[in-house]
Amino acid sequence: MKKLLNFICVASLALAMVCQPARAQGPGISTKAWDAYKAKFLDASGRIIDDANGNISHSEGQGYGLLLAYLANSPADFEQIWYFTRTELLLRDDGLAVWKWDPAGTPHVTDANNASDGDLLIAYALALAGSAWNRSDYIEAAAKMAQALLSHVVVSSGGRTLLLPGVKGFDAPDRKDGPIINPSYWVYEAIPVMALLAPSNAWQKLSDDGLSLLQSMQFGPRKLPADWVSLNRMHSPAKGFDAEFGYNSVRIPLYLARAGVSDKALLSRLRQGMTDGAGVPATIDLTSGNPKTPLTDAGYRIINDVVACVTEGTKLPESSQQFVPSLYYPSTLHLLGLAFIGEKHPECL
Repeated sequence: MKKLLNFICVASLALAMVCQPARAQGPGISTKAWDAYKAKFLDASGRIIDDANGNISHSEGQGYGLLLAYLANSPADFEQIWYFTRTELLLRDDGLAVWKWDPAGTPHVTDANNASDGDLLIAYALALAGSAWNRSDYIEAAAKMAQALLSHVVVSSGGRTLLLPGVKGFDAPDRKDGPIINPSYWVYEAIPVMALLAPSNAWQKLSDDGLSLLQSMQFGPRKLPADWVSLNRMHSPAKGFDAEFGYNSVRIPLYLARAGVSDKALLSRLRQGMTDGAGVPATIDLTSGNPKTPLTDAGYRIINDVVACVTEGTKLPESSQQFVPSLYYPSTLHLLGLAFIGEKHPECL
């Protein structure tokens, strides 16, 4: 177990993460920023509240919460979030988490399917915290989830290794146009750590094929990926979903940057494609290329700022450097962006 802890530590350093958790005065998330985040989104029970989505909680939010608590060097908060996650979401027989928990529902779990991005985030955060804080129980839990991901949602199809968004509903025969993927579910920085937890050559192929698909998915005038894509025969936006570069896809450039992906052409294409005429990120109608909803929150704008930093060396504007929580999702992305720039590109501050 100690050897695995050291391996994860080395891998996390290579992926722009820190082996020792961040201090308030160093890279990572400041105590002030984390306190503001958790005051708004962390319930006393340990659940992260999605306040733009009926105050539900989900595996994605719990994974993000764990990762942010690690980056803020807050073991007590991490344990609080983990307690809710393991007691309220890790209820499936296959070792993955149910994705949706609704405080207004009876029972609270209103959809027992999993969401593979949430599972990846949870396992990744557990591995990082376990390596930094010498918690073998976290490492063991992470390894079980990594193996469950490998067994149930990392699949081979058409010569590619794919990440199904969930165990049910995305592959044939559940979908005639399956497999369906969500390109934003590839948490690239987490994948090499999964390979340490549950060794398999499939993890490297998953990362390579995810990047290859991103490079090839250039839908509409703006040449952007869709949130939901059918890989059956010809790549196309999946039926039954809006053909858009939406709230899911907005995080893709941030995930690429945090993982150290240096494909300047890909990053620049995504940044340009997701930016409206006013220079603000937006959701995009892929058919027409028209912006749908401007994303003016600093948590969305920092994504373009991160890309500008890593591709052009541009400093982050003051508005992106100041964290004031707004809604759960952009606030989460904002802290992930700030933590990354503080650790790997302090020259942009």
